[in-house]
Amino acid sequence: MKLGAFSISLNVKDINVSKEFYENMGFKVFAGEIEKNYLIMKNENSLIGLFQGMFENNILTFNPGWDTDANKLNDFDDVREIQSELKEKGIKLKSKADESTSGPGNFVIIDPDGNTILIDQHV
Repeated sequence: MKLGAFSISLNVKDINVSKEFYENMGFKVFAGEIEKNYLIMKNENSLIGLFQGMFENNILTFNPGWDTDANKLNDFDDVREIQSELKEKGIKLKSKADESTSGPGNFVIIDPDGNTILIDQHV
């Protein structure tokens, strides 16, 4: 199973304070819009999403079809294939990708410790 690029999406209290903190750790803004309360920051192959007021908990995020520079991969497992395989293994879905579509899609699962995992395909 190829899950693609990995990042952690953090629920932050003050995006400006968090941006400065992660910049001090060597991260640079890679994408996003601070005016819309979200940034994606990068340090080498490490990605952190900063999100103010968008969700309650931190989220582990995988992006099938992308490398760590958000470049489209030629060879990747479609989000619907991953969803189907996880369902066959008995993993319950909190939300589902529409299996009648192709291209972008996402679904959410919760790990045994309550951590939210987003599988989010953009291509």
